Amino acid sequence: MSPPWLKSVPDGVELAILVQPRASRTRVVGEHDGLLKLQLAAPPVDGEANAALLEFLAKQLGVPRRQVSLTAGDASRRKRVTVLGVDAARAEAVMSGKT
Repeated sequence: MSPPWLKSVPDGVELAILVQPRASRTRVVGEHDGLLKLQLAAPPVDGEANAALLEFLAKQLGVPRRQVSLTAGDASRRKRVTVLGVDAARAEAVMSGKT
């Protein structure tokens, strides 16, 4: 059974993410309240945190940046991100640190 923050969609996965901007470094913290919690070093100013989030996820999941898109939560700490070209098992393994 996949975690509550991970959902399969056609051609990829959707991640439900809780973002903590202005952290000391960018990293996956774990699960928090049914969401995948990420700390981002970038500040939440002029879309910098969103850009850093998408870049981080693309790098972690090994896909081009163009395959990662923010689908909800542009100005919120709670976000939904769609990643194309990745299956749920791989996304769960990478984000849970099991790779």
